[in-house]
Amino acid sequence: MQEWSPIPPDTSEDAWRVQAEAYRRMGGAGRSAVAFRLTTLARQAARAGIRARHPEYDDDQMRRAFLRLVLGDEVARAVWPGQALVDP
Repeated sequence: MQEWSPIPPDTSEDAWRVQAEAYRRMGGAGRSAVAFRLTTLARQAARAGIRARHPEYDDDQMRRAFLRLVLGDEVARAVWPGQALVDP
């Protein structure tokens, strides 16, 4: 079994060190801004994927599919009791 490493397998050690140093220089606020931006991009990609798989969904179905994906079936059932789950 391979040991855990902070360096992703598709990244060279030199590239990883440069990136880690850039994050250190950003400080906490800069790293938080990057995290929020990545979260926004991930949510946009998830919504685009749902839209590509289900172009027939209206806005409500899109919202329910996305929230089911993010929050899970248990929460989706609690928020919309009596309604069928919408496939993401």
